[in-house]
Amino acid sequence: MIRIGLGHDTHRLEPDRRLVIGGIDIPHSQGAVAHSDGDVLLHAVTDALLGALGWGDIGEWFPDTDPAHAGADSAHLLAQVVTKMHAAGWHVINLDAIVFAQLPKLSPYKNAMTLRVAELLAIETEVVNVKAKTGERVGPVGREEALCAEVVVLIQHQHSE
Repeated sequence: MIRIGLGHDTHRLEPDRRLVIGGIDIPHSQGAVAHSDGDVLLHAVTDALLGALGWGDIGEWFPDTDPAHAGADSAHLLAQVVTKMHAAGWHVINLDAIVFAQLPKLSPYKNAMTLRVAELLAIETEVVNVKAKTGERVGPVGREEALCAEVVVLIQHQHSE
């Protein structure tokens, strides 16, 4: 059996905040406003996995009203889902992601993001693809007010290969 999941996340940007995307610290004058570390890519990956599994969404698993998740490392949140996914007999076949940010330019960081996502999912880097797009100066992304990510993931149950 195979399943597909779609994940999305958006965060507002503000000056003098840390910017983490795909588990990678990226130097920039602005960072994500969030209850956790605001990693839009890892949040979208987590949501895509939860969707494929039919297990709800990231807000249900890690609500921003829970003080336990304040400032949380998104890699740790994703790891919790991956551990339960593997225990249930599922593994990732492939993942395709897009990160939308006007600035900073993300091309220099795409390889590091790909490596980190693959590591967190315990899969080969060849089956992870991370793309970066600008907002073409349109909308909140284009005006550098926000950044977002979209992820599609394909998973397979280990007994259905």
